[in-house]
Amino acid sequence: MSEFAHVPLDADNTPKIATGASARRAAKWFNYGTLVAVLMPLPLAIFWTGMSMLIYALNKHHPNPKVGYYTQLAAYRFYGVAGSAVAVAVFFPPKIIFYLVIWAIAAVILVPWTIYDLYRINHDTWTDSVIEPHVPFNDE
Repeated sequence: MSEFAHVPLDADNTPKIATGASARRAAKWFNYGTLVAVLMPLPLAIFWTGMSMLIYALNKHHPNPKVGYYTQLAAYRFYGVAGSAVAVAVFFPPKIIFYLVIWAIAAVILVPWTIYDLYRINHDTWTDSVIEPHVPFNDE
């Protein structure tokens, strides 16, 4: 028999606090990733497409609903432009100039919009969020 009793990590059952600064930082992640991926398209755009799905999933379920809102707006922009670029680029001849043009169009669309979104995030009011402890389901 073990001399240590099993104690869950969250045994204190006290609510946790997600600070407003943490929420603001989380809301910026998707926008920063989009900026880097657009400004350095190969290979970062390809990696960002995969990584952005993780960032979206993490931030969409953040305790502060504003984080999910700003992440969802950034995701709509990025996935819309990326999907349109892929759909159009399928019909391009194998010349680099066509791909550079579609990249420039994507940058013209995404960069100003993303910078404006970062401005909005920085000037929004961010409050602390309370994270309630998990209550297990009792089936009795």
